[in-house]
Amino acid sequence: MSDRPVAEIAIDAALVRSLVVSQATQAIPDAATRTLEKVTEGWDSEVWRFGDDAAVRLPRRALAAPLVLHEQRSLPEIAQRLAPTGVRVPEPVVAGLPAAGYPWAWSVVPWIDGARGLDVPRHARTGWAATLAAALRALHVSAPADHPVNPVRGRRLDTRDAVFHERVDGLRRTAMLDEATADALQRVWQAGVSAPAWRHAPVWIHGDLHPGNLVAHGGELRGIIDFGDVTAGDPAYDLAVAWLAFDPHGRQDFVAATDHGYDPDTWQRARAWAAAFAVVLLAHSDDAPDYAALARDAIPQILGTAR
Repeated sequence: MSDRPVAEIAIDAALVRSLVVSQATQAIPDAATRTLEKVTEGWDSEVWRFGDDAAVRLPRRALAAPLVLHEQRSLPEIAQRLAPTGVRVPEPVVAGLPAAGYPWAWSVVPWIDGARGLDVPRHARTGWAATLAAALRALHVSAPADHPVNPVRGRRLDTRDAVFHERVDGLRRTAMLDEATADALQRVWQAGVSAPAWRHAPVWIHGDLHPGNLVAHGGELRGIIDFGDVTAGDPAYDLAVAWLAFDPHGRQDFVAATDHGYDPDTWQRARAWAAAFAVVLLAHSDDAPDYAALARDAIPQILGTAR
């Protein structure tokens, strides 16, 4: 059974070409003749490669339409903060408007060349640890009061307590989690819920940080993409990547590279968020086997049973 929501509008090359020719030629004079190829279609958006150095990002359903606006509003500041770390983000080059029968905002963004982190073996990601830590330290600063608000990401863990246990129990009933693993994940979650909550001002967070949203070339981290869930709150939400992306050695390097920037309670909450990521991916990746594999691979990391 497919988990991905059905697209609410048909996006094809003719539509994308019409949008970029009518609105992007000032920034990209050869918009009419650049190559255009669809490269991915996620839950919320489609991405079309636009020549060698750009991409077009378009929402595929109304619920996702505000996410592009959040990126357009937030990424210029975030890109500037992360630039000294060498990590690129898809800061919009063109903030497109509804036109040609397409009802929502859309963006032309830089194409960040490299491999999707999800396609790089876990043991080979250790070289990214210091760079990713530096990028997150640069990102995790106090956000302005008018930051984009997300109903789920970066909030207190106890606001997601019921849904976490419902998902684990559902996976237990369908035998996607055995009893011992389900119980262990619930203990990790409970430890995070019981830890003191984030007491400081909300900081910028990516809001969906996992290997599928990292771009690397060889052993070098090149970029962080898909900021549709960008918001502000508890940085523990992003720090869950320590268990989602790295093996024990890489995780040790990642934590050390944050240079004591986060206290033990924050790491406890981060581990709990990693458990939540793994559970939701396991529950909702019927049509995304690579993400189901990520969940299965992350669980031993979260439980400390990985070898």
